[in-house]
Amino acid sequence: MKLLKLTLEGMPRFHDTLDIDFVAQQRVNDDDKRRLSNVFSKIYVSKVISFVGINASGKTTILKVLSFAMKMLNNEAINNIESKEILTDLDYGQTVTITSYFFDDFSVNKLETLIGKEVNSIDGSEKFVILDENLWSKDISRIKTKKSIFDFKDCDLKEKRNQNEQYLMNDVSIIVAANKKNNRGFFVRDMLEWTDHNMINVLGQFPKELLTFLDPSIEYLKCNMEEKRVDIRLKFYGKDEVIMNNPMTLENYLSSGTIKGLGVFMSAVFAFIEGGYLIIDEIENHFNREIVATLIRFFMDSKMNKNGATLLYSTHYSELLDEFDRNDGIYIVKNRDGIFAEKLSNILKRNDVKKSEVYDSGYLGGTVPAYEAYMALKKVLLRVE
Repeated sequence: MKLLKLTLEGMPRFHDTLDIDFVAQQRVNDDDKRRLSNVFSKIYVSKVISFVGINASGKTTILKVLSFAMKMLNNEAINNIESKEILTDLDYGQTVTITSYFFDDFSVNKLETLIGKEVNSIDGSEKFVILDENLWSKDISRIKTKKSIFDFKDCDLKEKRNQNEQYLMNDVSIIVAANKKNNRGFFVRDMLEWTDHNMINVLGQFPKELLTFLDPSIEYLKCNMEEKRVDIRLKFYGKDEVIMNNPMTLENYLSSGTIKGLGVFMSAVFAFIEGGYLIIDEIENHFNREIVATLIRFFMDSKMNKNGATLLYSTHYSELLDEFDRNDGIYIVKNRDGIFAEKLSNILKRNDVKKSEVYDSGYLGGTVPAYEAYMALKKVLLRVE
């Protein structure tokens, strides 16, 4: 399965409809084809999508929306999905509509899911429920242009949620039946929960080349689970082996960048194998620019990323935008009376300008702290003795 587009309507904290489009909108030349993933015919999707914006613009919230939708499409009950917190602002009577467009089995599918909140009359507990859901599907032979990918006006409804079907829990999508029948789904490596908790989250023996890339002084690092007990063996060149039972103890021996790098690059390997999705919030945390740039380049490299895996990340670091040759893999995120995101290609038509300079210049609007806020802060700091 490949996610082509996701829209979100009705969320209180968003300015309007959130529209995240994975499909390459700009013209695709031969050089671009190496950095994009071909889904079918002449339809390509971005292998790397960046969400960039100032503090509190809503980048993390958008990544949580993407994570939530993917996991819902992976048959998870919405009340068990950690990123369901995006729905907590909903009041009773309010609803959110998530529309997912995805490619699978030579067809493009549209799933429209209506979600609301209800209270248990017995214990007063709250939970989210799927109130209505509809699924459409059309063969790719009917798709002649990029615009027609998401046009389902002439398509018959394939499946509709039936509240009388007792087998389906009220917080599980109807897609579960088709997924189980066709043994399909998304591979999602979600690192959102590790943004503020930097520790090893992958067990096994780490490749020597990765260790050398992150810290040349490490000879080996092995992390295994033995009878519900973690066994960690770390050795630096010319020193004795260190044995630990708690992953957090590694902080005493390894830098924060090395610890994060081990988790991120191993997660990337899993994504490459499965052709899945890797979600990282504040990708520059603990990393220098070259390490982040290397990760982005790996995802864009067709030899490295053979199965079309996709990296979704947020950043404050405008210089990372210069890793993109195109503008349609970049979303500018702002928060003005609500969160909204817009593709850079809709704002900036030229690909041949330095994106970081355009972003930092304030030309895009709302991408740098307001001058008034800057001056107010400066005055306050000047008064501090």
